[in-house]
Parts: sequence; C-alpha cells; structure tokens
Amino acid sequence: MYDRKNLKNIPKKPGIYIMHNYAGDIIYVGKAKNLFNRIHSYFQNPKKLPIKTQIQVSHIESIETIVVDTEMEALILECNLIKEHRPRYNIMLKDDKSYPYIKITTQEKYPQIIMTRDHHRDGGKYFGPFTNSTAVRQTIEALQKVYPLRRCKRKVEQGVKCGRPCIYFHMGQCLAPCTGKVTPEEYHENVQKDIDILSGKNKPIVEQLTAQMQHASENMEYEKAANFRDKIQAINFVVSRQKIVSENQKNQDYIAFYRVKTNSKTKPDDSIDPNIACVQIFNVRDGKLLGRNSLMMDGVEDETDSLIMTNVVKQYYNGSHFLPKEIILSCPLEDEEVNAVESWLSAQRGSHVQLTVPQKGEKARFIQMVEKNARLTLEQHFIEKHQKKKRQENRIASLKNLLGIKAIPNRIEAYDISNISGTDNVGGMVVFENGKANPKAYRRFKIKTVEGQNDYASMQEMLFRRIEHGMKEEKEGKDPHESSFLPFPEIFMIDGGRTHVEAAQSILSMYPELDITVCGLVKDEHHQLRGVVYQDREYKLTYGTPVCTLLNEISEEVHRFAIAYHRKLRKKGMLSSELESIPGIGKKRRTALMTYFRTIENIKTATPEDLVKVKGMNQKAADAVFQYFNKAGEEK
Repeated sequence: MYDRKNLKNIPKKPGIYIMHNYAGDIIYVGKAKNLFNRIHSYFQNPKKLPIKTQIQVSHIESIETIVVDTEMEALILECNLIKEHRPRYNIMLKDDKSYPYIKITTQEKYPQIIMTRDHHRDGGKYFGPFTNSTAVRQTIEALQKVYPLRRCKRKVEQGVKCGRPCIYFHMGQCLAPCTGKVTPEEYHENVQKDIDILSGKNKPIVEQLTAQMQHASENMEYEKAANFRDKIQAINFVVSRQKIVSENQKNQDYIAFYRVKTNSKTKPDDSIDPNIACVQIFNVRDGKLLGRNSLMMDGVEDETDSLIMTNVVKQYYNGSHFLPKEIILSCPLEDEEVNAVESWLSAQRGSHVQLTVPQKGEKARFIQMVEKNARLTLEQHFIEKHQKKKRQENRIASLKNLLGIKAIPNRIEAYDISNISGTDNVGGMVVFENGKANPKAYRRFKIKTVEGQNDYASMQEMLFRRIEHGMKEEKEGKDPHESSFLPFPEIFMIDGGRTHVEAAQSILSMYPELDITVCGLVKDEHHQLRGVVYQDREYKLTYGTPVCTLLNEISEEVHRFAIAYHRKLRKKGMLSSELESIPGIGKKRRTALMTYFRTIENIKTATPEDLVKVKGMNQKAADAVFQYFNKAGEEK
C-alpha cells in the first residue's frame, strides 16, 4: 500500500505520474498540469471516487513522477508510455494494429505499387488507410492488369540491362524496365494513370478505353477488345470500393463511439459489457470514404464521454497513422486537453489540424451515421462473443457426455512426443481452458533420461516432470495465476492409443491425491483423428460434431507445438554440428558467419580473405574455419 506521507514530496509542476504495484509493474500512467494536485485527488475520501479508482488506489505501492517543461511534452510522454506498457487501469484501445495503405513509390525513378502498414514522409504517394488487407491486395492486382508497374526489387536504370524479364512481362503485367529499354517518361504514364484511378479521376480513362474497345470490336479485333473490356472492369472494381462523401475533396477522419451506460435512464442491455466501448473511425480521403477502422476500448464504465474521446484521439494518432487536416468528433475532448492535443497533432502533421464537433449540417449527419455503426458493431460483437462462448460450452459438455465423466472439464492438457529415430527427443504440452487454447500455459520438454526411440518412456518422463513441477509449486503455495504448472487439469490427453494411455496412468498412479482423467487421441493410417481411448474402450468420433471439432483442434495443436520444438532443436543441432567444434568459433561468430554466407556450403568454399570480412572474425578465427573444412574435405 502506498505510504501517504510521500505525497508531500510530489512537485507542483506539470509532468507525468507513473503508478506501480507491489510487483513493480506499471498499472497507470497519467499527465497533469500540477502533479501535486492531481495525485492528491486520488487519496481523498474513497466514497467520492469511482469503484474502479478505489481498486486502482488500493494496488498502488509507489508513484514515480517525471517533470517536464510544457504540457505538450507531458502529452507526448504519456502517449508513448501508455503505448509501450499498456497499463492495466488506463482505458485502452484493444486493437492497436496498423492498417494497410496502398503506396506508389514516386520517389523512385521507376516506381512500384505496394501494400504497406507504415506511413512516412518519404516522397511516396499513399492511399488509405484501409481495413481489409485482402481488398488492398485485390486492388493492387487489378491495377497491375490495367497499367502495370514493376514488381521486382532490382536497381533499374535506363539503358542498363539488369537481368532477364520475369514472367509478369510475358503475361503483359509489367513493362520490364529491367531490360533498360523503357524510358522514365513512358513508365510514368502508367504511374500517373494508377494515381488518377486511386484518386477517383477515372472517368476520362474509362471513356478512352471504351472508345478503344468499340473501335477494336468494329475492326473484328475481338481479342484486343476483350483486353480493353478487362481493363475497364478492373478500374470499376477499384473505384467501386470508394464511396463519395463530400464534393470538397478534403482529407477528414470521423470518430464516434458507443457504449452502454449503466446510469442512464433507459434500461441497459444486459448482453453488452458496460466496460467496453466500440470506436468507429471513418477515413475520408479527397472526399471519398476509403476505409473504416473498428476498435474496441476497454475500461470505460466509470469514465466520461470526453475522457474516452480524448484517449481515443491520443492513442489512435500516436503512431504511423496518416493525419488528415480535419478530425470530426461525436463529442468534445476534455476542456483542459483540447489545446495540447491540437498542438500535438499539428506538430506531427506539419500543419494545422482542426478538431470539430458538428451540431448540424452534413458533418453532423455523417457523424451520426458513424455512431450508429459503432452501436451496431458493438451489439454484433457481443452477439458473436455469446455465440462463440455457447459453442465452446457445447463442445466441452459433449466431451463430458462422451466419456461419461462427472464434471465439465475446465482445463485440458494434451501431450505429444516428437523425434526422428530417437534423436532430438522432445515433448510438447498444450492447454485448453474452457474449450479455448491458452498459449501462455504451453510448456516444452527436452527428454533427458530416454535414449533411442521409446515414445512410451518419453511420455512417462514428460508427465512425471510436469506433475512434480506442479506439486512443488502447490507446496510453495503459489497462486495458480502466477504459476507455471498450476492448476492441475481435469483431463490428460495423450497422443496415442491404449499403450500410451497405460504408460501415462502408471505415472499418475504414483499420485493418488490427484484426480485426473487420462484418455488417448487415436489416429488412422492417414494421421487423421479417429477416436478417443478411455478406460480400455475406443469411442468413435463422428466428423463435424462439436466434440470431434474440439478434439481434432487439440490433436492438431499439440502435434504442431511438439514438432515445431523438435525442428528448432534439429536446426540448431545441424548448425552446431558443423561449426561448434571449430576452436574459437562461439555462438556470436556462428551467427555472424551464417548471416553473412547464408549456407554452410558457402562457408566451406570461402577463402580466409572472405572469412575475415565477417563482423567479429579475426585472421586466426578465419584460418581455423578454413583449415577445418579443407582438412575435412581432404579426409573425405
């Protein structure tokens, strides 16, 4: 608990305050014009504080402050710390991924058209952001069929041939500037037309292509006419994804959110968590709606609309997102934050950014539509979440009924062994809680006591070590939420048949205090899940049923996890077997050699002069590598 005597040492200056819990973790980050007044407000009469803040204060062990000169510096620092540490008690955008853009690299002599998730001021032309990466790829592919740009990463120069044309040239989807025969002026005709199409200036281009198609058709050049037709269809495909919002051709973002308020006069919807808000951000570029970002924000139940909107704006634009000239909001920011946030956004953009809350007119109607979308998305989110939960419950209940066990298993652990002829023998443990995989609880085992290929003994060693770890942590009184091997599961699932199950039961019999069901996942000759072995009986599974879907998911996941660990060790072993035995070549030099030469074969054929060029290699080490491989070659 925080010692309130320390409050008198808080400075009366602007800055950042960082709250830590007993474990030293950051649980909250905030900024204030006056740190002394702001931090003291947390320690007033608890009855005057929201429940969430009371709980937050009860977990504070220490408070760290950082004093800055200006409010904008405090804002930038706050945004960066929240993004890096994602504190538990800050209201957070749950989806902070970056969204895809279409970029034309106009800063290059022979530009490319690519998808990127980063927006930089590098001279390129950006379109977006978009919410669907598949749609972006389809758009790029459509443009490549109409006015193709190069797809390779070769250094292209006019009059310089740098390789043979790739297959896209022969398919008519690249001009092949790599041949050196395409002038920048000729190439830029395609670049400009792609830019025009993405900017919505497609009408003259379509009219020209239509005239060419009709002319070719009249001359009975039907193949040529079909080519023009395909180009028109591709352009229409791109343009159909752009909805006209405004004729003023401005760049704007519309931001609104929806949440269920528990203190409202209307009865709240019990199916929707009041602690979650759905944020909708509509991206309008050059007057066209080009993208929509749907985000969930956590921890909003006791917060005001203004505070939520302030956090949305700060967290969303604290990254590589494109900043438009105008941002239209469904509600205002907190009064004391408006000037600082506007100044911060304007500094990022390099010109003034205007934040507005429209009361009437076209913008007000559009922001209402955005808010309506937020409500529909939030409702759909919880409907789907409820349905998914029901499906998971049905799958677990079906497993309980199939095996005839007393209680529904909340935690299931599955085990599999992976090796090749007994080498690099490893085991994998995956965990499913309430019918859903929990990767944080997965564990890997390197088999230590078994030599050669003996899957039964390997499985026994893995289970023995797993149980012993759990028993030790239980004896130490560890909290299951902070433990590596607690709680114990209701079911052990073994990848194998009756013999594997018996091997597992022989280990479990050593621990009579544990009540754990053991069953085996049996596969057919095609390595497909066939049934479940339990109490010396095989239960056949019907494909497509809830229990079959669950068990197949568990079987595939444990096999994937075990074999991935085996491959990792085998790959490491293959590298170490070639390089580890060379005197003077440690881990850093092995890594540097493989990074530089890519393959062992290239290292074998390298000269001492080549080897010494590698970072971290000296002449003595280079000679040792050269002599090792040449001596090995002579002996062979």
